Amino acid sequence: MTRPNIIYIVADDLGFADLGCYGGRASIHGPVSPRLDALAAGGLRMTQGYSNAPVCSPTRFALMTMRYQYRVRGGMEEPISSKSKGSTTLGLPPSIPTLPSLLREAGYDTALVGKWHLGYPPAFGPLRSGYDSFYGIMAGGVDYFSHCSGKGDHDLYIGEQAHHEIGYLTDLLSHRAVDYIQSKTTSAGAGKPFFLSLHYTAPHWPWETRDDAHLAKQVKGNLFHLDGGNIHTYHRMIQHMDEGIGWLVDALRSADLLDNTLIVFTSDNGGERFSDNWPLVGGKMDLTEGGIRVPWIAHWPAVIAPGSVSAQPCMTMDWSATLLALGGGCAHPDYPIDGISLEPVLRQPSETFERPLYWRMNHRHQRAFRLDGWKYLKVDEHEYLFKLDADERERANLAQREPERLQAMRQAWLNWAQTVPAIPEDAAVSVGYSGADMPQR
Repeated sequence: MTRPNIIYIVADDLGFADLGCYGGRASIHGPVSPRLDALAAGGLRMTQGYSNAPVCSPTRFALMTMRYQYRVRGGMEEPISSKSKGSTTLGLPPSIPTLPSLLREAGYDTALVGKWHLGYPPAFGPLRSGYDSFYGIMAGGVDYFSHCSGKGDHDLYIGEQAHHEIGYLTDLLSHRAVDYIQSKTTSAGAGKPFFLSLHYTAPHWPWETRDDAHLAKQVKGNLFHLDGGNIHTYHRMIQHMDEGIGWLVDALRSADLLDNTLIVFTSDNGGERFSDNWPLVGGKMDLTEGGIRVPWIAHWPAVIAPGSVSAQPCMTMDWSATLLALGGGCAHPDYPIDGISLEPVLRQPSETFERPLYWRMNHRHQRAFRLDGWKYLKVDEHEYLFKLDADERERANLAQREPERLQAMRQAWLNWAQTVPAIPEDAAVSVGYSGADMPQR
């Protein structure tokens, strides 16, 4: 089969149950995600898929390198902040092979439209790590209208050149992605595939819809927007993103590229303050399920049967490894990947295989290890053992009932932790808000 065109769409802080196809409730404006729901109905929906971290930049390190993020110094920031501008250590080193660089070696055109959040030029940047072109932001978040970061710096770029353009960021990214597809219609049709990363900032704060340009001045001093937002605004932000993804699908269909284009959609971590993670507990920054279990949708009409559902446990770097394999790329021998290809699952969703999954967070000294239906969790000084297939809400702690299993899973986590670098003392944790700002979970 001809190698597929690949589009890797990543939402920002989207909760597990925010989309209609994951049980999300309709908004006062109607269905929240009709176009994404249609992609799920026409392809594959994963029910046990995870992000590599419960916070953004660490997950992006794993997405790019197909390795546990802890293998790179910048991946141990939780997350990289705009204060790191100028740093030569807090970013993705250009010397490390990446998904786009390896696909480019395999003959793909590559582009990133959207959020980078893996360090600033001149030491780091998308064009230095495998992308042929870049349109988007370098920081972790910006205002949707002024396109300024939390430091007040302008943060919208074409390549490494500052770019000024009037518009709502979600729409600008969607339109730029459509333009890219249209520019590749001839070459893709002639057998030159493309890899497009479309990394939205939606529905990340500040809480602004297309109609909220007047809020830009109000949130300028604090993009966390702690005194704003509500579930209705949040739903509209998802709807705007969903509409843009619909434009992208329409462009693929018009160019006769949809059938052999693999579209993968996910979130960089679990939901934040207005998200719906039901039935999961926790959210961003937590290793409870609500912080790491996220939507995973794959649509590839040439291969994936419509209406497919899979319970295969997987995480971000597995999907990146999958895309590398499907694109005919090979891992660099000096940088063996930790991700495992899910290609068999795409072709036969009912088939599953054992996949141990490990996490670590500096924040609250968290640990997590999932194996089959069991999960070992440590938060602060407390240890837990949950049987997820019976209790995915993580309310029934079986640690005392099954001490031998607890010990075995604890030891397995400790053994794995010896295979990755320790967290350095100067690694930062940036939570952004506390119980002083709103009641906690």
